[in-house]
Amino acid sequence: LQQAAEVSQLRGARVISAEDLLFLMRKDKKKLRRLLKYMFFRDYKSKIVKGIEEDDLLEDKFSSNNTNKRQKLAQDFLHSIDQTGELLAMFEDDEIDDVKQERMERAERQTRMMDSVQYAEFCESRQLSFSKKASKFRDWLDCSSMEIKPNAVAMEILAYLAYETVAQLVDLALLVKQDMAPKAGDPFSHAISATFIQYHNSTGQSTSVKNNLDSPENTPPPTPTPPSSAGQQHLGKTPAAVLGNGGIGQDSTKSKQRKRKKSTAACGIEAQSDAIQPSHIREAIRRYSHKIGPLSPFT
Repeated sequence: LQQAAEVSQLRGARVISAEDLLFLMRKDKKKLRRLLKYMFFRDYKSKIVKGIEEDDLLEDKFSSNNTNKRQKLAQDFLHSIDQTGELLAMFEDDEIDDVKQERMERAERQTRMMDSVQYAEFCESRQLSFSKKASKFRDWLDCSSMEIKPNAVAMEILAYLAYETVAQLVDLALLVKQDMAPKAGDPFSHAISATFIQYHNSTGQSTSVKNNLDSPENTPPPTPTPPSSAGQQHLGKTPAAVLGNGGIGQDSTKSKQRKRKKSTAACGIEAQSDAIQPSHIREAIRRYSHKIGPLSPFT
């Protein structure tokens, strides 16, 4: 944000606009391509919200009469600074976003073993965004202390970059978690993807938890049988009040509650063991900022 403010000041602008952020990202073509797709998605979503007809949505997105607002802004600016045509070629690139595809596959694997309550909480957590409450996001960026402030489109890009920063931290933390996990008997486990390791570990843990719950030690006590002979004759005539403490109905209810508590505790232990810890985040940040190379000890 500070660098964007400096670029905006150099070109004599009063606000930080999308052009300043695009200029800073011009050398990282992979991230710039993903940002351009996000800007097109924002334009597409705004058209749907405004109730544009389906025929208008299927028109060419690069036509002069119906060009998207954010897409046109980015296209005009990149055209002014592009000398080789590499930046403009990104608008015609329809390649699959590998980063997003891998994250979606990992999320799908995580939800396979979830029940309805866990899945509802998982979906609610995935809907969090920095752009829904712009005022709080501005306060977090400390925009009030800046002389040159970002406009609305620049705030959307900053919110996207903040989201991607958190997502990248999670990706790196998963790799750190994989490295910290004990590896028994597999010399090639370090070469396997972190998402593959995480999925198979969670599957194995859930299977072991299920086997432990089905073992005789964790099986709830059987329902007590009623007395024989005369007791069985009067069992149907016993009023509900007589089934007080230690009765048949209450014992079965207690056994169900006990089984429910055990399964809940097991799920809690499994979720805690699979969760990313603060130590993983700190180690991921340290590794990201650590310089790697033959001369890194001397820099």
